[in-house]
Amino acid sequence: MGWLSWILLGAVAGWIAGLLVKGDERWGVIGHIVLGIVGALIGGYVVTLITGNDPMDAFFDLSAWLVAIVSAVILVILVNTVTGRSRTGSGPI
Repeated sequence: MGWLSWILLGAVAGWIAGLLVKGDERWGVIGHIVLGIVGALIGGYVVTLITGNDPMDAFFDLSAWLVAIVSAVILVILVNTVTGRSRTGSGPI
């Protein structure tokens, strides 16, 4: 049930990340949910590696929510940075 919980939590975290990262409307709600799921899975895995404990003790555990939201926000910012640089110079002069 661990990875399924992270997927569900990541979907909500991605939506929240979309609200927190301003000026990032191009991904839309679905894009943020997908980035949130990926971010929460990566964040949960990293925290498990570092601490040796899965922060997903319960779905409503504050530490799990913090890990999911912070990792989703980081992933959204990282993806925006990477994709934003690749489009530099393609706009009007």
